[in-house]
Amino acid sequence: MKKGQKRRTWTSEEKAEIVNKLLAEHVSVRTLEKEYHADRSMICRWVKKHIAEGESSFVHKGHPGNHFAALHTSKHLSEEDQLRLMVAKLEIENERLKKDIGRKELGQARYTLLAVKRI
Repeated sequence: MKKGQKRRTWTSEEKAEIVNKLLAEHVSVRTLEKEYHADRSMICRWVKKHIAEGESSFVHKGHPGNHFAALHTSKHLSEEDQLRLMVAKLEIENERLKKDIGRKELGQARYTLLAVKRI
């Protein structure tokens, strides 16, 4: 892919077509690479995935998304659901802050040990 070039997305039908040509018709990867302007390593990954998972390997599974977006976007949530989401969000933030504090304390302890060794 050249600099500034938009990334191409492949549909599951296109992926299945390329993989089937390779496996059923025994067309070489090099030929498919030139014909479809696809990267060789990408085609090989598709083939491995198809062999491991079968026909369902190219079905888009989707991303889980941000669960907390519902707090801001959905006005149809009950008050109980809103409170549950807020609690979950605050628990995650709390854990993140604990990790940050732990790192700071560790850094301060190292600094103190270095100062003691110098004395």
